[in-house]
Amino acid sequence: MHGHSYKLFVTVKGKPINDIENPKNGMVVDFGDIKSIVNSEIVDVWDHAVLVNALSPHKELGDDLEQKGHKVIYCSFQPTCENMLYAIAAKIKSKLPDGISLAYLKLHETENSYGEWFAEDNQ
Repeated sequence: MHGHSYKLFVTVKGKPINDIENPKNGMVVDFGDIKSIVNSEIVDVWDHAVLVNALSPHKELGDDLEQKGHKVIYCSFQPTCENMLYAIAAKIKSKLPDGISLAYLKLHETENSYGEWFAEDNQ
């Protein structure tokens, strides 16, 4: 087992708001809104947790860690950076406002090791 201090980059696309009366005029989406989605759907759920593939033999290890008071997240995939990106994309896409789409994700495990997710490859 090992852990990482992940860094996530999120790119969305859409048309900027064109309404002089709207406080978000000129924005595609407020960065704070994206940050809120990422925090509630990913960071707050996965932070300081052990992700365990519930379908693997490691489920027993997860159960043991959970009984000892550790935060364990059971997932239906091997928790690699690549697979985590698919899960992150699904979570973010489900919460985006109308007219805004997810374009790109980049998840760093370390400064030089990362995975990327492109919307055009996942349609």
